Amino acid sequence: MRRLTLGALALHPDRKERLLGISALTPPPQSNDVVETIVEFPDNRLLIGLCGEYDRNLSQIEHQMGVHILRRGNRLSVIGEKVAREQAAAVLRSLYARLESGRDVAAGDIDAALRMPKAGDPLRMAEGEQIEMFSGAGMELRTRKKPIEPRTEAQKTYVANLFQHELGFGIGPAGTGKTYLAVAVAVTMLISGAVEKIILSRPAVEAGERLGFLPGDMKEKVDPYMQPLYDALNDFLPAKQLQKLMEDKRVEIAPLAFMRGRTLSNAFVILDEAQNATSMQMKMFLTRLGQGSRMVVTGDRTQIDLPRGVTSGLHEAERILAGVKGVSFNYFTSKDVVRHPLVARIIEAYEAKEAI
Repeated sequence: MRRLTLGALALHPDRKERLLGISALTPPPQSNDVVETIVEFPDNRLLIGLCGEYDRNLSQIEHQMGVHILRRGNRLSVIGEKVAREQAAAVLRSLYARLESGRDVAAGDIDAALRMPKAGDPLRMAEGEQIEMFSGAGMELRTRKKPIEPRTEAQKTYVANLFQHELGFGIGPAGTGKTYLAVAVAVTMLISGAVEKIILSRPAVEAGERLGFLPGDMKEKVDPYMQPLYDALNDFLPAKQLQKLMEDKRVEIAPLAFMRGRTLSNAFVILDEAQNATSMQMKMFLTRLGQGSRMVVTGDRTQIDLPRGVTSGLHEAERILAGVKGVSFNYFTSKDVVRHPLVARIIEAYEAKEAI
């Protein structure tokens, strides 16, 4: 049964006061302020998937778009201001189209649908354009474990550039999917045979503290620094397959210092946390590019852990390589954060403080 939200009860003050025993939290909307958009869905089975368990999918859309959604048979009534109402109706149609194509709808998919319309004019965005954002050319990355889709326009452009350019830079704050999407593209290209191996690298730099000498052999010493890369690979490849690929050297994870002297051919190479590479290390890494290979460099300019006075190689490369043919630069902001919503607000708060 559809749960009765406070927003829905606001349309029936007498029922609300009787059920809750409290006065209205906000005055009931005036009739000329609230209108509804009716969206009809022919397949009740798909409609159940659209609403989600206990209507949690509808609750997510209501919360983020400031509307109320009432379920009436095979119809959903969207109540709210004109702009928000039409945006929400477009999101519902695009999610239903996703279900019609045989794909599930999870919280991340709803988040993507909610973000995409805001990049354009919500009143001019056609339903066909909404559907294209999910099924457009090359925007779904198929890995061994699950398909991955960009959730924002910046992520969508980033993925497209990684396929189109030999060298791509992803620069922006934490949580914007820079490394995650790069690894997803790498796995997709490895599966398709476009490259023969994946090489993931990071500078072995502590985040603001000194850990001293770590116990164990070389792998055990560097693995703590590389753990985020292992985490991303485990999201896209089954454990046994990943282990076999690493044994065959088709997937390598190594500190940046180990890249000197290598020529990386027919490989997808990713340098993560590039803001902690020195100028010399960055030049050394970029000149490893061999025939048939692609490189991605990701970093966050606000989280540099290099000693004071040491220039970040990412900052220098950004300045030197601007405008070079075959190189793409993609920039992310707090609006592209796809972790917990609080992460975006934390980043914005720090940016505001630094701007003072």
